[in-house]
Amino acid sequence: MGQIGGIRLHGYELRVHQDFHSELLPARDLLVALPPGYSADASRRFPVLYLHDGQNLFGDSASPMSGSGWQIDRSAAALVAAGEIEPLILVGIPNAGPQRADEYTPTKDEEGKRGGNASAYARMVVEEIKPFIDGEYRTLSGRDTTGIGGSSFGALVSLNLGLTFPQIFGKLALLSLSWGWSQEHVLSQIAAVHAKPDTTIWLDHGTAEGDHITQANRAIRDALVAKGWTPGSDLRYTEFEGAQHTEQAWAERAPLFLRFLFPSK
Repeated sequence: MGQIGGIRLHGYELRVHQDFHSELLPARDLLVALPPGYSADASRRFPVLYLHDGQNLFGDSASPMSGSGWQIDRSAAALVAAGEIEPLILVGIPNAGPQRADEYTPTKDEEGKRGGNASAYARMVVEEIKPFIDGEYRTLSGRDTTGIGGSSFGALVSLNLGLTFPQIFGKLALLSLSWGWSQEHVLSQIAAVHAKPDTTIWLDHGTAEGDHITQANRAIRDALVAKGWTPGSDLRYTEFEGAQHTEQAWAERAPLFLRFLFPSK
């Protein structure tokens, strides 16, 4: 596994760990963005936010789908400079291209041709990627300082990870969650929660994303509330008027969920 380092992104430093090997799924690059001040104090440790679809996160032209990424490095750097959020490490886990839907969904579709590999993906994140990041960088590795998030199917797999491993991930960023063909599984997984974990959840969608997205997110909100999450406290649910299912829409909301999940102390 090679490494490319020292790429400056609006105050963040991007390091690329090329061809990260997994025993569970195909190799992929890991993108690690280090916050301003990381190199200045060798004793300081930082919270971490893991994000899926990692190739869509950094810079202005990082997304192969839309031509513009989330620019979350720009948003985070501005918020750190303003003292609005804690400096945090951002870890982008790229998707596997044609296998994206397989890795991000917990069940197979009706034809049995797509999906159902989210458990292996979760194991890769928990058993391989997170230990590597914690060993390579000065992280605050506890659940209260570790978040995971994504958009669309990336939000779906983040919810799956958060509910399956509440002892590891204490913060979830769920943007425009699409449950695809896994509706029954998602609601059953939430219903199976016996002791509500102290997990903070951001859940949102745009009103121009279609009825399927609206139905999914409202149903998940209601299911979480029924299990004890409190809107406005440990659950922030928002419907953004006119927002579409695009990278640009998620980029615009990045500062909002960063402030909610990682507020400055």
